[in-house]
Amino acid sequence: MIKPSFPPNFYNICIHNLLHMMKRLSALLLFISSISLVYAQTRSYDEDQINTFFTELKHTSDNSVKLWNKSLYGPTLLVDPKTRKIYANEGDQTGVLQHTAGVYTGILPQNVNISNTALEWNGKRWAMIMLPLPENSDDRINLLAHESFHRIQPELGFELNNANNNHLDEKDGRIGLRLEYEALKKALGSMQNKEIEKHLGNALFFRKYRQLQFEKAAENENLLEINEGIAEFTGIIASGRTDESVKSYLIRGMERSLKNRTFVRSFAYQTTPSYGYLLFKRDNSWNKDIDYSTDLTHYFIKKFAISVPSLTEKHFKDLAKEYNGKRIFEEENARDAENKRIIKEYKGKFVESPHFEIMFEKMNYSFDPRTIVPIESDGTYYPSTRITDVWGILTVEKGALISPDWKKISLSLPVSIDKNLVKGDGWILELRGSYTIEIDQQKNKYLKKQEVQ
Repeated sequence: MIKPSFPPNFYNICIHNLLHMMKRLSALLLFISSISLVYAQTRSYDEDQINTFFTELKHTSDNSVKLWNKSLYGPTLLVDPKTRKIYANEGDQTGVLQHTAGVYTGILPQNVNISNTALEWNGKRWAMIMLPLPENSDDRINLLAHESFHRIQPELGFELNNANNNHLDEKDGRIGLRLEYEALKKALGSMQNKEIEKHLGNALFFRKYRQLQFEKAAENENLLEINEGIAEFTGIIASGRTDESVKSYLIRGMERSLKNRTFVRSFAYQTTPSYGYLLFKRDNSWNKDIDYSTDLTHYFIKKFAISVPSLTEKHFKDLAKEYNGKRIFEEENARDAENKRIIKEYKGKFVESPHFEIMFEKMNYSFDPRTIVPIESDGTYYPSTRITDVWGILTVEKGALISPDWKKISLSLPVSIDKNLVKGDGWILELRGSYTIEIDQQKNKYLKKQEVQ
């Protein structure tokens, strides 16, 4: 038998070449990913494509009129966040929008924030959706219908509310919500009614047990679920997905939400639609029974005819074992330690150290609800936000703290003040008219004031 003979450094050469090939492959994959990201961020649409989106929404609205006995279709703005270009399905009362190739186009004024929402603008109530829209048609229609519901929401008797649910960023609040998610996922994945009802009952148990631990938790969660949860339920039903597709969408949504920084403003997109869809399969008009004052927890318990187990700590711990409780407890204990460090850091920067405060007068803002951080009793940290007020426009890219009473925002100290343009580390303030900046030497803070005319 002949044994191959290799030079002394043969293995080193092989390893070197292999590492070189892996590096080139990684660079290629990174390049491809970068191209994909740039394409997604810079993608543009022509008028024909925009018309297709409006046609989809119109068709969906016609097919789902029975859901609310009212069409979802109406004044809609599709807005490019980079260029602020508007595509609309009808004109405005001031002539900002001009008719072009079947759609209306224009430029959104700087004093209007861009987000997925409903807003009063130029004499009408519009649904606003940011471009680009989802590639998947079901997801795209879901989003369009969700925001269209917000447009007609007041007409349907639903008041607009966005209550604070900061308890869902605390360890016990997160554990209770994650256990509710796990039970809901099992309910959605079950085929037998007996199994569905069992998991629904346990989901509602985890919900009620969680809400008992925090003051006003039940009330505040309900306000957001009525506002965002019902809108997302509407989007899911209007999308026309198959039963299997709806369940998969809801389960994947709960799993994706675990990657978000917080549940505080996003949990309602998962809970209400899950209960709502399972109930819709039994009663496709249940949503017409409710209004802004409905207690959804009590309503779902009654409609599903479920008996919720006794709300004891022992039963909570025993039941958690059936829903990945051990893993959830371990993960949330680890997160809690890191979260306390983060809170201490932000509190030191925006509360205890010298900082810049701006008082709100008539504030409107846009932000990513998945990224905010409640800072105990001092307010909420926003990694990025855009705020418009009578004093001007504030753009934040490296964090700010909004007070719990919504009266002010705290920023790092300014690094330059040039007439009406004030800059800090990661933020820019464009002041209007007679507004200017002064230093409060006693409190060692910068303050905004309005000059006396």
